Amino acid sequence: MILNTPLLIDGAWRAGTHAQRATVRDPATGAALGELTLASEQDMALALEAAQRGFEIWRKTSAYERSKVLGRAADLLRERAETIAQLITKEQGKPLAEARVEAGGAGDHVDWYAEEGRRAYGRVIPPRQRGARQIVLREPVGPVAAFSPWNFPVSQLVRKIAGALAAGCSIIAKGPEETPSSCIEMCRAFQDAGVPAGVLNLLFGVPAEVSSFLIRSEVIRKVSFTGSVPVGRSLGALAAQHLKRCTLELGGHAPFIVCDDADIEAAAALGASLKFRNAGQVCASPTRFFVQSSAYDAFVSAFASQAARLVVGAGAAAETQMGPLAHARRVDAMAGFVADARECGATVQVGGERVAGTDGFFFQPTVLVDVPDHARVMRDEPFGPIATVLRFDTLDEVIARANALPYGLAAFAFTRSIATATRLADDLECGMVSINHFGLAAPETPFGGWKDSGYGSEGGSEGLDAYLQPKFVSQIGI
Repeated sequence: MILNTPLLIDGAWRAGTHAQRATVRDPATGAALGELTLASEQDMALALEAAQRGFEIWRKTSAYERSKVLGRAADLLRERAETIAQLITKEQGKPLAEARVEAGGAGDHVDWYAEEGRRAYGRVIPPRQRGARQIVLREPVGPVAAFSPWNFPVSQLVRKIAGALAAGCSIIAKGPEETPSSCIEMCRAFQDAGVPAGVLNLLFGVPAEVSSFLIRSEVIRKVSFTGSVPVGRSLGALAAQHLKRCTLELGGHAPFIVCDDADIEAAAALGASLKFRNAGQVCASPTRFFVQSSAYDAFVSAFASQAARLVVGAGAAAETQMGPLAHARRVDAMAGFVADARECGATVQVGGERVAGTDGFFFQPTVLVDVPDHARVMRDEPFGPIATVLRFDTLDEVIARANALPYGLAAFAFTRSIATATRLADDLECGMVSINHFGLAAPETPFGGWKDSGYGSEGGSEGLDAYLQPKFVSQIGI
């Protein structure tokens, strides 16, 4: 399955020349699928040269022509969605139904950016002097270095690529070494659609080596990273040191607030769907389920029942509702979170164990109750299938508790009261709030966080703005 030529540099697919290689594994079995060649500094230098040449071509291509190329890429992504989905499931582990949603949505992201790029308007400023003209142009910032994670190998990377290309930038995309094949096939679609050589380059490598080499280069003018808070801090500091613009979409620890006037069954069903999607390996996944006291018992019963009924297995199996975790180390992390919670006095309502009888990286959907605030799962993002259910009495209390962590990516709430919904939307400290449904991550909406969850947005007009810079022009005839 694993290609020997996974690097796209200057329009050509080639093998990496790094001394190390990465082993790609099937998380459902733990078996090796193959080895991935990685980029050396020589390969990265070639990619930087290509990106600079590609930028000079692409920035001078009209927004209208760029939009047509991206439109063709979107069509090809839709045609190839099933192939890409199969690759996602094989290497990342999520159920095929979820992989199909991810792969099928890639074309929508590209289409939206293609159209938005044609509307990257500037403005005219009324002058103070008659005969003068004052205009603001919006120009592409330059070659981009983009770093994307393994949990959504296509949907995370496609937003970075589509946004950069729609704005007129070239890009060097560093894909996840754990899940390379879907990224490769996605980039083939852009290449086959007519993106010029050097405009889109794809690398895999030793992460710290690639990020350090690219961000320090004078060629790179913009950095986009999706991943953990510690790595985001490091890359953000490096980008700031070299005066590079930066977008960081980092971890979360989302609250899910259920008020006593809510539809409890609907809240429990959506909460379970969001929590255990992709085995909880979602930055916006809710972990802290705050339920008003009078509704607490009913919610716990309904939510625990939803979790207990989930069918856990290989993502390719038709009956599977939750697949494996991506790594063996994630299974160890889940076991550590549960053990710590138990020691702190929490009760395991559902799950709490590794799935026995398999060599894959499986952990049971887990619901914890009576979890004290000092338990590690209440402070650190589990990034796995663990939910905590907690009581609250007043709106003031739950808002304070929801905002108590340094994370601020997403929040969810269920209530029938417009006043309560408005209060929560106003007072929750996060980049995205979804009330009574799941309304995040559409191409036309911004996706990003506050506080330790990063800064900047992908998606929406804000996502295109990240790749554009203003130029003020003032002129007068003489």
